[in-house]
Amino acid sequence: MNIRVAPEGLNQAAGRAISVAVVGATGAVGVEIRDCLEKSGLNLATVRLLASKRSAGQTVPFGNGTLVIEELTDDSFRGIDYALFSAGSGVSKEFAPKAVAAGAIVIDNSSAFRMDAAIPLVVPEVNQDVIPAQPGIIANPNCVAIIATVPLAPLNARHTIRRLNIATYQAASGAGAAAMEELRLSTAAYLAGEHYEPRVLKHPYAFNVFSHNAAVNPETGYNGEEEKVIEETRKIMCRPDLLISITCVRVPVLRAHSMAVTVEFEHAVSPEEVRAILKDAPGVRIVDELEANHFPMPNEASGQGDVLVGRIRRDVGDPSGRSIALFLAGDQLLKGAALNAVQILQRLVG
Repeated sequence: MNIRVAPEGLNQAAGRAISVAVVGATGAVGVEIRDCLEKSGLNLATVRLLASKRSAGQTVPFGNGTLVIEELTDDSFRGIDYALFSAGSGVSKEFAPKAVAAGAIVIDNSSAFRMDAAIPLVVPEVNQDVIPAQPGIIANPNCVAIIATVPLAPLNARHTIRRLNIATYQAASGAGAAAMEELRLSTAAYLAGEHYEPRVLKHPYAFNVFSHNAAVNPETGYNGEEEKVIEETRKIMCRPDLLISITCVRVPVLRAHSMAVTVEFEHAVSPEEVRAILKDAPGVRIVDELEANHFPMPNEASGQGDVLVGRIRRDVGDPSGRSIALFLAGDQLLKGAALNAVQILQRLVG
């Protein structure tokens, strides 16, 4: 048993006791999954933290005690009910089927299974009903797709969306802990007047913005991140015909993605109607204070689970009245990744 806790440690929550494994437990998202599990209220009989061999043996705080990082192996999932993966698509493709074969339900944060027609792609506030009674693998969507669909899905349920035009402002957190550290180091070097050679991303990060670092498809001109968001948004919202154009940009922000979204509906919709729908939408918090010029910002989205929505206004470039412009911000590491995965787990446990 790899859990060492005080007597009042893990097993104090109500409900069915479960055994959970976290794959990629030392990465940026893995750390957040650990924190979300601690705060989840789930009855955690066992938590097994799995990572590469070089991390094995490290101890980390959890609950009122500590957990030991174990090396991920073929036998890691024996006795595990649920396995939360956040270690990249290669690891997921190799080990997720092994976890399922051992009897675990997998919630996978990589891109490995998202567009598999047989595997549900889930944002709990939007489409938890697509989870089958006996799931094997459940895919956690791309962070931008999650943050976008939380407010867009309730709008689409009331007023059918015809087209989306999106521009993202994506934080370093989306590229992992190494990119976050590169932003810190390059900013310090810039302010000190020193040269810093990029190591993680291709371009200077401090005081700079650049196209998302995913490879560009020469046939379409869209990069891999943009294609993921288009495909996954359509799948999450069950709208294979939804028209979407998107430009993904990396900005020098540590965590929390923002995006400007123009929504074209099938019929004319007023900003007041949009605001009323979003006011009651789960996982959404309206930040739209015109007089104070206070709207969604990544520093306010960081560390909390809601998607912030503001700048709700009519698109004056569309005289038909069918288009509304919005600005969103959401924590990529939380709602865009770890929190969404733990929320799926909470739905499964009931």
